[in-house]
Amino acid sequence: MKIRNKITLLFISLIALLQLVIFIFIYILSDNHKEKEFYARLKQRANIAAQAYLGKDELSAEIYEDIRTKHLQILPNEVETIIKLDSLPQFLAGAEAPPNQFINEIIRQQYAELSQGETYNVGLLYHDNQGDFIVILSAEDVYGKAKLEDIYRILLLAFVLSIFVVFFLGHYYAKQALDPIAKMIKRANSITATNLHLRLDAHESKDELSEMAKTFNDLLDRLEAAFDLQGNFINNASHELRNPLAGILGQTEIALTKDRTPSEYQSILQHIQQDAFRLDALVNGLLRLAQADFGGKTLTIEPIRVDELLLDVKSKLDQAYPGNRVVFDFDQMPQDEKELLTHGNYNLLSVSLSNILDNACKFSEDEKVLIKLIADEQFVKVIVIDRGIGIPQEEVKNIFEPFYRGSNARGLNGFGFGLPLSYRIIKFHGGNIKVTSQIEKGTIVKISIPHENRFVDQAS
Repeated sequence: MKIRNKITLLFISLIALLQLVIFIFIYILSDNHKEKEFYARLKQRANIAAQAYLGKDELSAEIYEDIRTKHLQILPNEVETIIKLDSLPQFLAGAEAPPNQFINEIIRQQYAELSQGETYNVGLLYHDNQGDFIVILSAEDVYGKAKLEDIYRILLLAFVLSIFVVFFLGHYYAKQALDPIAKMIKRANSITATNLHLRLDAHESKDELSEMAKTFNDLLDRLEAAFDLQGNFINNASHELRNPLAGILGQTEIALTKDRTPSEYQSILQHIQQDAFRLDALVNGLLRLAQADFGGKTLTIEPIRVDELLLDVKSKLDQAYPGNRVVFDFDQMPQDEKELLTHGNYNLLSVSLSNILDNACKFSEDEKVLIKLIADEQFVKVIVIDRGIGIPQEEVKNIFEPFYRGSNARGLNGFGFGLPLSYRIIKFHGGNIKVTSQIEKGTIVKISIPHENRFVDQAS
């Protein structure tokens, strides 16, 4: 069932239930009012009948009959019963005598009411100079019953008509309320991978529909950015992979065109080896980048002292670049070694820091690279400061994209994997990287890694 029909059905059910309760309440009040009004009329007639009957010996027969027919307004199936209290036992012995409880209540309360099917009875105790009398007047409320039936028919008709009116109104307003959602669905169905630039219409109002449209548009923004990034990644990867492969194929084709001297073959193989090394570095970089995105499955998560990790990375850097000028500044390092502990994968963090230091050395042109280690209540912070060529300010936001290289660094060796890989590894460990840079003045990389273990060891 569609939501529109559900809302309409719920709306009708609530209104119908509310009206049913109100109409039943009106009917019950009308019935009680009818009974009270009829009993009041019977009581009034009983008083008049008692006065007329007990005083008829003082009136002529014509006057008494005139009172009965003109002024007493005889009710349907009206029956008057006047019993002197002294002769009550003989009356109760009769077949048509009212219930004893009714008679006893009349004597005790001097007034009583009794309903027997369609017949209503009132009785009162009347005191006269001739003695005490019980006056019972009974009649049928034919007119009251007819009025009550009219009220019942009116309420039933009003109930049925109101249900039809509520149905059409509910259906109309449900349609009006859900039309924006229907338009959103139609618009969302028209958005595909070829037109991700399209967005839902989001109004400035603060209602739920506007919030939903804005949330969906934010999702589309992220999807569009991911698609663009993926497209750029594939294009760049294809280009980078094609160059060494083309070199290898070209050199191989040259070698096979004719017989060559050993020295010529050696030269060709050296060129092939260079392209193969380049291809191997590129493939390894892609594999590492993929590993940093795989979500941590089968990774070993363990406590790591960041200062020891930095010393290990520096040792490996000394082997690769013996003449590097990387120095440590541990003046602000905390005394408590627990503040230097983090949790993570040692190899991944080592790769991340190695890439950052390798970039610092490569782009600083043998200038000094300073490493600071500090800590606060939440993070262990590693700050790498170089005095290299720097990064253009407008390009800093792009440095974490795979294959992206600064416009002033394209003459240097590299593929643009280092910072994107480091960024993903640090993000995976719950940390953050911030980069600030100025052209020809250097770059500052601030790495923050949390103390606490924020990872789930899938093996545990």
